[in-house]
This record gives sequence, C-alpha cells and structure tokens, in this order.
Amino acid sequence: METTRQKKVSKLLQKDIAEILQNKLKKQGNHGVLLSITKVLVTVDFSIAKIFLSVFPSEMSQQVMGEVSKMSSRIRHEVAQKAKKQLRKVPELLFFLDDSLDYIEKIEDSLKGLDNPLKK
Repeated sequence: METTRQKKVSKLLQKDIAEILQNKLKKQGNHGVLLSITKVLVTVDFSIAKIFLSVFPSEMSQQVMGEVSKMSSRIRHEVAQKAKKQLRKVPELLFFLDDSLDYIEKIEDSLKGLDNPLKK
C-alpha cells in the first residue's frame, strides 16, 4: 500500500522524467517513436524508483531501453535540477519495459480468431 507521500513523489517523477525523455528523443532525432511512462513505483524509503516505459512501435523498444539505461545518471541529474525544491534526495532510477500493450494486442488477436492455435 502506497502512502500519500509516495504517490506524490511518483507523480512528480513521472512528469519530470517524461519531459526529459521527450526532449532527449527529439534531440537524438528519433521521430516516429512514442515513449510514455506508464507507472512509477517508489520504495518506502524513497531510495529507488522503478519506472515502467511503454514504447511504440514495439520493434524499437530494445533500442530505446538501451539508450535510456545509458542515460539514467544524466536523467537523474536533470530530475534533481528540476525537483530540487520538492525532493531532498532523488531516488535511484531503474527503468523497465512495460509490454502490457503487446500482451493486450495478443489477447485481442486470439479473441478475434487471428491467432487460433487449433488451425495451426
């Protein structure tokens, strides 16, 4: 169960990291890639933040996740600059791929009969 403070920090991190990542993608020239932060989970002691990213198209997800992982220390620094009045210490940022959209798409295809295992 998340506390009110955890929820506030999660929302703050989600907003700031989304802005930073969108700017970085524009500067790198990755046009046609949609990156969104689906969820941010902060530990009770505020030392670690798990950030779940959704990437569209999903073929680019591994490349984008690699770039984001390389930039995690710079992203943390930029978050610290943006949120220095609200946060005493910025948590360590861990990025994970949220593949729930792919999972939902597979279920929809199965329900529509496009991926019928009996016809294979």
